[in-house]
Amino acid sequence: MHDCACAHDAPEAIDLTLIDPILERHAADPGALIPVLQETQETLGYLPREALEAISSALSIPFAETYGVATFYTQFHLEPRGRTIIRICHGTACHVRGAGAVTDAITGELGVGVGETAEDLSFTIESVACVGCCGLAPVVLVDDQMYGNLDSKSARRKAKALKRAASS
Repeated sequence: MHDCACAHDAPEAIDLTLIDPILERHAADPGALIPVLQETQETLGYLPREALEAISSALSIPFAETYGVATFYTQFHLEPRGRTIIRICHGTACHVRGAGAVTDAITGELGVGVGETAEDLSFTIESVACVGCCGLAPVVLVDDQMYGNLDSKSARRKAKALKRAASS
């Protein structure tokens, strides 16, 4: 058994048969590790420990190597993520123009901290370095939709609307 910080108590049982086609396509090709991780995460929504073990076995590479790659790249997630991903920019322009207050308003309203996912998997909140919209600072991305020129009041309104939409 391997020790890692992978999610052990996922909300639902993981159906690893969903990744069988991925593993079959790339069987015994250790050079395909990153594409296999990407496809697996796209299929399952994240990379549970059981999937990492299956990938290691199928590609004939040590679990430590698979785990190392999965934890090195920020694109990979070892725990379930929310249906809505909220990315709050904390680049220089956003920071100077009030990203801290925007963050406090959103996290306070949703009851989810930065770097966390709501228990019901409705939201994941992330802090990002820059989204490239400095002229609209502070900026928040909700999935792929950008919201700029936010303050704590407008951020709280947006979070309330997201909360209502998630509960309906």
